[in-house]
Amino acid sequence: MSKPAVEEFNGIYLDLSKQPGRVKFAEPGLAWKPLTGGQSFSLDGEQFLQCQWSRGARGHEVKILTRDSGVLQLDGFEAEEFDRVQKIFKLFYGLNLEHKDHALKGWNWGKGEFGKAELSFNVQNRPAFEIPYTEISNTNLAGKNEVAVEFSLPSGGDETGTNGHLGGARSRGRKGGAAKDQLVEMRFYIPGTATKKENEEDGEDKEGEGSEEEEQHNAANLFYDTLMDKAEIGEVAGDTFATFLEVLHLTPRGRFGIDMYENSFRLRGKTYDYKIPYDNIKKFMLLPKPDDLHTLITVGLDPPLRQGQTRYPFLVMQFKRDEEVTIELNMTTEMLEGKYKGKLNARYEQPQHTVVAQVFRGLSGKKIVTPSKDFVSHHQQSGVKCSIKANEGHLFCLDKSFMFVPKPASYIPFDNISVITMSRVGGAVSASRTFDITITTKNGTGEHQFSNINREEQKPLEEFFQIKGLRTKNEMLDDSSALIAAALKDADMASSDEEVVAARADRGSADEDDESVDEDFKADSDSDVAEEYDSAHESSGSGSDEQMADADAGADSDPPEEESRPKKKAKTSK
Repeated sequence: MSKPAVEEFNGIYLDLSKQPGRVKFAEPGLAWKPLTGGQSFSLDGEQFLQCQWSRGARGHEVKILTRDSGVLQLDGFEAEEFDRVQKIFKLFYGLNLEHKDHALKGWNWGKGEFGKAELSFNVQNRPAFEIPYTEISNTNLAGKNEVAVEFSLPSGGDETGTNGHLGGARSRGRKGGAAKDQLVEMRFYIPGTATKKENEEDGEDKEGEGSEEEEQHNAANLFYDTLMDKAEIGEVAGDTFATFLEVLHLTPRGRFGIDMYENSFRLRGKTYDYKIPYDNIKKFMLLPKPDDLHTLITVGLDPPLRQGQTRYPFLVMQFKRDEEVTIELNMTTEMLEGKYKGKLNARYEQPQHTVVAQVFRGLSGKKIVTPSKDFVSHHQQSGVKCSIKANEGHLFCLDKSFMFVPKPASYIPFDNISVITMSRVGGAVSASRTFDITITTKNGTGEHQFSNINREEQKPLEEFFQIKGLRTKNEMLDDSSALIAAALKDADMASSDEEVVAARADRGSADEDDESVDEDFKADSDSDVAEEYDSAHESSGSGSDEQMADADAGADSDPPEEESRPKKKAKTSK
């Protein structure tokens, strides 16, 4: 049977493209072109490694596993075209078109198998879904028996990962960006222990040494290591230009090694590894910490870094100012004199934070932002100490924005600020020493409150707000007036209280004179009583006991007092 020259199919979608196209199969290979016109795609037949036929999103799909390009998807075939496509692959490329049925039970437990170009999750020996390695951006051990797999995201908020020249076909590593909602992470729970199918030399002996070695290499760890190797997450294409070991990160917390490559950098930690393209860097700030000991490097990322459900839009690194390093870049002279001329040096011998900043700037092309020269704090620093709720940190005044670090790292551009309110909170003691700043953003998007700022920083901050033309509102003036009024009111109340106390003191002395008669009264004999009343009589003008009793009754209106005294005299007279 003679081979047909070309076989053609219409209405076929390439790699989840938005527009259908026409695919042509010939002995040299295949070619696809969108029906609306535009750039075509071609693949040499020698690159074909394996082919499969299965149900797809728009009908039936032919999946081609290639030697170098990963997985190629052609979707939109009719069911009755299977025999025709099978003959094409048999005659042109000498490959058997394997018919695969997917598992439709909906089970969430099965077996993970690592193929050459994709990870397959099988249920009862049927694939439930497949994940091409090119779509995996990162993987981490989320727990003792749990592995998290993160998928590639579009580089920008409006980008969906499409290639407009190919009818909206998904580019390599961007097949998941087909719609507004996108799967970004999947977790596998892998209990128990497992052994590698292909052991290295002495691998079996190592596994047989004891249970401790098996615990270190349980099933989840083996899955993680295999996926790292297959998806080439741990290995970045190209040589490492520079490496910085054990760099302290305040956000996310921990120590990470930094490997610098041509198009990306890698963070290596004990639990998490990240590969971050330089295109994801949106801001790069060098901030001297107001303790004269450390310098902070803050890197803004979009899309942000993810650890499980936590997102980190900023990396905050801390370096000692007096810690110097000597490093030579692993870069050829041609590259230094060509692409990176004037951007990088072959050798650095400077403080570590300076070297890291210069290497980042040379490789990524991002501008290094430093604190504004228009602001100097009371202590001659570039930032002020404050707190967001219970989190202490430092607020830095930049030329076009505010930056609070380390946690929660907050970036506030000036053009998004509606008003800045300065206020005093707390009791009288704390109010005189600290104050708060509340930054209200435009369009009612929210506000940022920075509290416990030293009172000495008020004047430098007000001058900086005025220089930058920021609208401010000082509620502390009203608070001061209220405090003064309260102080005056307290002074008036204190003076009136003193007068009352003085009056009571005068009246109390007279009462004490009256009561002294009773305290000094001695009922030993009649003569003593007579002498006592005679001395009282000289001052009152009365010469008898009855008259003295009447005088006491007239002077003191208390009835019990009147009755008790005569009884005392009657008792003593007996």
